[in-house]
Amino acid sequence: MAYKSKFLLLGLLPLLLLGFWLPGGVSVAAGPAATANEGYRVLAPIESGNLLLFPVVRTSGKAAGSSSFLTLDEGIKSGQVEVTEAGKVQGLVRPRGGPAVLDGNRFRGDQVNTLVLVNNSNQPLLLLAGEIVTGGKQDRVIAKDRIVPVGSDPIDLGVFCIEPGRWTESSAKFGATAKSPVESFMVQPAVREKAMVAKDQQQVWNAVGGAISNMQTMASPTPSANATAAVEARPLTTTSYAKAMQDTAVSSKVDEAAAPVMKSREQVIATLRQEHAVGVVVSVRGEIVWADIFADTDLLSRYWSKLVRSYAAESLSPGQTHAAPTEADAQHFVDMPSAGAETSTGEVGVYRFSEVKSDVTDTFVLESLLPPAGLEVHISKLKLLQDDRRLRTGTLVR
Repeated sequence: MAYKSKFLLLGLLPLLLLGFWLPGGVSVAAGPAATANEGYRVLAPIESGNLLLFPVVRTSGKAAGSSSFLTLDEGIKSGQVEVTEAGKVQGLVRPRGGPAVLDGNRFRGDQVNTLVLVNNSNQPLLLLAGEIVTGGKQDRVIAKDRIVPVGSDPIDLGVFCIEPGRWTESSAKFGATAKSPVESFMVQPAVREKAMVAKDQQQVWNAVGGAISNMQTMASPTPSANATAAVEARPLTTTSYAKAMQDTAVSSKVDEAAAPVMKSREQVIATLRQEHAVGVVVSVRGEIVWADIFADTDLLSRYWSKLVRSYAAESLSPGQTHAAPTEADAQHFVDMPSAGAETSTGEVGVYRFSEVKSDVTDTFVLESLLPPAGLEVHISKLKLLQDDRRLRTGTLVR
């Protein structure tokens, strides 16, 4: 089996000893805190305003086969992946050896938190929590990481709405956020956390509302040096996170915040490849908030622009500024052991998706069970927002 992150090993050991995989959700109490993770090393950061990105390289274990995965943007652009409202599909089945076709009445009516996805490609499809699909009756965000195998029946895709206020069809099928990879984006960490950790639609909407409010401030003109009147935020006239991010003024601010790692994108990616980087630790205004780690450099480079623009959007949100973290601080975040309740879900023979909760962080690991099994495709580690930390430790009264 491929190298297993030590912060998950204790939680998964009972299942491994039993020699079988339970397809439903499984919760087990973790034992003593796992020892430090020795599989990754943090490099000197790339600085961009309030944003610091610490590349992460693998120091042990060897990943293989990740290049076989198709990303959501690649699948939608090629037409090999289709996403529709549940009621629009009216039940898809896949004839032997052919693409999925309409038949029956499996899905009954459109649903806010469910879409239907069909993978007609000859590659397993990789989906990441926080990725956006636009269109249908509302723009949506993917709720959790998962893998959709080749030749599978259409799946119920768990999503959250990121466009409150609209329930009228703008298109029969859903599209990606941008035609060009350089312009693509996913929801910023503050919204992504609510989808992944809180798993609550209202909290996702609240985070979207806060993000759009910040974007309105971004979209306002910068007052001149001799201006006397306060400049009011320019209304964006949209409840859609995706449309707000696509606003010319907002997009310009995000691109400016990400400039050092986007204007020289190919050079940065070439450097990441040379260093064999597989992920990044993200610091916003001096606080380490997130880490995304992939199976290999190829996957990191394919998601690079989408991830960086989401981090840049987060760095433009208001908040307290702290002293810049060091490489040692970022390494500590990666090495920080996770202890607490673990929940695992997935699909037999396809993937396992595990969440390990602690008082300060949540760690999510997507493991491929497709041959060769045991490949850790994506790891997300995030620092909980202050209210979520208080709620988890029982010190916040609602």
